Amino acid sequence: MEDSFSHAKDKWEKSHATPDFKVGDLVVVSTTNFNKVKRCKNLKDSFEGTFVIKALHGENSVEVELSEELSNKHPTFPVRLMKPHQSYYAGKISPKE
Repeated sequence: MEDSFSHAKDKWEKSHATPDFKVGDLVVVSTTNFNKVKRCKNLKDSFEGTFVIKALHGENSVEVELSEELSNKHPTFPVRLMKPHQSYYAGKISPKE
């Protein structure tokens, strides 16, 4: 029983590594829960913008500085909906800012 528990725990920890975000890091936020889409749902970007982390709220949520067009959204997002800016745009053309 303990073997299966430790095996399941090891497997979960390998696939659920929490990224080490710090205040001031650049991140992109997933648009999965963004309701109002300006264009076709299939054509929308899967991640939005480049945002600066303003504060950390525990290990599972991050507060970011939102852009003017997203100012109506709450600035705190769960870590699972974020990616570091560099890893998201690796191998892609970065959007013009």
